[in-house]
Amino acid sequence: MAEAEEDCHSEAVREGDDDDENESPAETDLQAQLQRFRAQWMFELAPGGGSGNLESRPCRAARGSLLRAADTRGKQELAKEEKARELFLKAVEEEQNGALYEAIKFYRRAMQLVPDIEFKITYTRSPDGDGVGNSYIEDTDDDSKMADLLSCFQQQLTFQESVLKLCQPELESSQTHISALPMEVLMYVFRWVVSSDLDLRSLEQLSQVCRGFYICARDPEIWRLACLKVWGRSCIKLVPYTSWREMFLERPRVRFDGVYISKTTYIRQGEQSLDGFYRAWHQVEYYRYIRFFPDGHVMMLTTPEEPQSIVPRLRTRNTRTDAILLGHYRLSQDTDNQTKVFAVITKKKEEKALDHKYRYFRRAPVQEADQNFHVGLQLCSSGHQSFNKLIWIHHSCHITYKSTGETAVTAFEIDKMYTPLLFARVRSYTAFSERPL
Repeated sequence: MAEAEEDCHSEAVREGDDDDENESPAETDLQAQLQRFRAQWMFELAPGGGSGNLESRPCRAARGSLLRAADTRGKQELAKEEKARELFLKAVEEEQNGALYEAIKFYRRAMQLVPDIEFKITYTRSPDGDGVGNSYIEDTDDDSKMADLLSCFQQQLTFQESVLKLCQPELESSQTHISALPMEVLMYVFRWVVSSDLDLRSLEQLSQVCRGFYICARDPEIWRLACLKVWGRSCIKLVPYTSWREMFLERPRVRFDGVYISKTTYIRQGEQSLDGFYRAWHQVEYYRYIRFFPDGHVMMLTTPEEPQSIVPRLRTRNTRTDAILLGHYRLSQDTDNQTKVFAVITKKKEEKALDHKYRYFRRAPVQEADQNFHVGLQLCSSGHQSFNKLIWIHHSCHITYKSTGETAVTAFEIDKMYTPLLFARVRSYTAFSERPL
């Protein structure tokens, strides 16, 4: 029996060896991979083990260099944003002090570093210093959201004594609250707020008082009248805009709440000295100011005086500045979708006093003539502001002699002396007018 069992065991061993010899190389490789996988798995399960320990030194070095590079880039971005923040706040301070041209330079430098720096600054107070609602031109909220907000406020209105109440007094008072006024009277008050000067910025401020005032400020009739004031009969059709407010905000137009300013600097050769030893050179600086009004009037002034002293004089058309030019303008949109501004301006007529001292002497007749300037500008936007830049495309002088009726035209070459005009908003221009919208 024992010998028989040993024979069987030896035969089984020989059969197993034969099977091992008959295994293919693929199966052998699979077994080796399985053993390595088990070894790696057991190593990861052991305390202190992990996949990170299996990484090679070159991989860890490459990952460390990438992390250091990302950290360096992050620090550079933070430093750039901090510099842009300082420049932007400096521009706000200069604008409040009246140095408009310097403020424009700081604004430009800040936006060159970080284009959206305006939206990354949290103010402790409004940068304009006169409350909220300081931007109706730059308001680019989605129209669908605004429509949903308007409908939401309209649904929250309450009826009291069968009368629609726009707002409710927060505290009880014996005096009559403004909510007691009929809707027609309230809308007339809102038209006075907008006024004939199209002070839509004050309307936006008023809309933030309460939900009822927000609804009144979104009244389509107010915005329709504002559009008619700007574009006249050319805006009878609302297409392609969805509302009159959208048309007023997005359709190209000149702005009325400030002045377009350009600064020109050049070097001029002076006269030679008496001994011929040297020749002087002069640096000449002057400004151009253009102020538009909603009724189609325009004022233009060229002077070496800085904006801080000139801008307050351009608030109304009844200015006492002698060198100012007055005229009319119109907007034109060509087939290339470029909006252009064409203006015809002339110098203020001065009333000359009659000289009675020499009335008995015959004088040589002076040929009277009318002098007009024709200006062509292209309206465009730059940065985050809309319609804040005017580029010169045409400038000419037309002299008409009254005696003969002849007209002489002199066209000026548009060169580097005609720098673009940048818009500077002035808070004092949005004052209460004497006429409603």
